[in-house]
Amino acid sequence: MLKIGVPSKGRLMEKTFDWFGARGVTMRQTGAEREYSGAVEGVEGVELVLLSAGEIPRELAAGRIHLGVTGSDLVRDKLADWALQVAELAPLGFGHADLIIAVPSVWIDVDTLDDLDAAAAAFRATHGFRLRIATKYHRLVREFLTAQGVADYQLVDSQGATEGTVKNLTAEAIADITSTGETLRANHLKILSDSVIHQSQATLFASRSADWAVARAAYGALMGKLGVQGPAF
Repeated sequence: MLKIGVPSKGRLMEKTFDWFGARGVTMRQTGAEREYSGAVEGVEGVELVLLSAGEIPRELAAGRIHLGVTGSDLVRDKLADWALQVAELAPLGFGHADLIIAVPSVWIDVDTLDDLDAAAAAFRATHGFRLRIATKYHRLVREFLTAQGVADYQLVDSQGATEGTVKNLTAEAIADITSTGETLRANHLKILSDSVIHQSQATLFASRSADWAVARAAYGALMGKLGVQGPAF
């Protein structure tokens, strides 16, 4: 039996069901909304597993599911050397968002990463501690800033309402996902012009460590139905 993990609620679940349905594979939730069980029709030997989008990278890496739909940002941030643990099969064309760095709009002289680097050094000299960047994407942000030569900062964890951390004085800047920028503007933040860390979208991934012997036939049939060219397992 091939297990495929799909986001368990909201627009990501609906859009995923639509994407598969348009290709002849019907997915539906069964039972009560909070039971997180589902069914797949249109291809034999496939089991639907409803999970939070944030859980799917972990389950793929552990080999507990064979396929999974989640944001490309989540896979890259949660899995070290992600390409060794999962294979990226197909972008699905929805769930678009950019992971960016934003600073207070009143920082009129800070528009680029070089400006941020200079501001961070001045901030530390003035306040005696490093400029704080609130984020839940620690791996991606750290790798990006290291590659760009920005060093005088510290990441502080934010698992919700990241845009409000500057107003609440728990951070001086943020690194977060945005699709329209409206929430950033509402919180008087601006995006640095060269700070797009990753352009994310919902993506179909395959686990490299799952037991493919029990799922190979279903995998081949599903890929054929979807019109996706995946690696042989």
